[in-house]
Amino acid sequence: MMLARVMYEGGCGIALKVRNEIRFTPEPRDLDHFLHSHAGLAAAGQIAESGVRVDLADLKFLPPLSRAPKILCLGLNFRDHAAEAQMRVPEFPTIFARFNSCLIGHGAPIIKPEVSDQLDYEGEMVAVIGRGGKYIALGDALGHVAAYSVFNDASIRDYQLKTPQWTVGKNFDSTGAFGPWLVTPDEVPAGASGLQLETRLNGEVVQSASTAHMIFDVAHTIALLSKCMSLQAGDILVMGTPPGVGLARTPPLFMKAGDRVEVEIEGIGLLSNPVQAA
Repeated sequence: MMLARVMYEGGCGIALKVRNEIRFTPEPRDLDHFLHSHAGLAAAGQIAESGVRVDLADLKFLPPLSRAPKILCLGLNFRDHAAEAQMRVPEFPTIFARFNSCLIGHGAPIIKPEVSDQLDYEGEMVAVIGRGGKYIALGDALGHVAAYSVFNDASIRDYQLKTPQWTVGKNFDSTGAFGPWLVTPDEVPAGASGLQLETRLNGEVVQSASTAHMIFDVAHTIALLSKCMSLQAGDILVMGTPPGVGLARTPPLFMKAGDRVEVEIEGIGLLSNPVQAA
């Protein structure tokens, strides 16, 4: 099942993609509600299935979720990316936070801020927690996942590297592209492992790797994090980027106004965003 939060004819609602058909319903207006209830995303799909048939081109995509309790991002989660960043391979997930205020949807512009020319791309996979918990056993961890999605962790590199922690450089407005779809686990391999992730800048492939190459996969990440904090329904785990980022290139390759960046993950979807100056 593939679900999205969209605008259609001026109203906000839910879209369901079934094969090549898109259905829309104006009620409910978001997907967060279902993650926080016992009904889960299956109930949202049942409601949307009876909605009106619409054309994909008539939809404006919003971030699939807007009220995530936590957005937890993994840095350096591919060995080759750690190497190109000239950093040690982590023995424990390198975690930083994003906030809901930075999120944008598929098709919305990523904003290059006035204060920096170092706007970098980072294609990543998302796992959304559907059932919270503490001290979650590794063997049970994937049962806590409600959906997978696509993310572009667009980073302002000079601000990111001003301090040992990365929060500021990862939370500029309109830099966290997310979506377009939430894809339920039954649509992909266990843990969404073995899927091809590709980032393209103006049509040129700049990142290409398998999600099987993550250092900490989804199950291990959930089990490890739940030892430290209670995971909650609606939490978003952004699982890290493969090698090929612009900062590591010679010369560096940063995004600029007029560019278009795409992140595509096999079986999960294509996230496409133009780049616009502030």
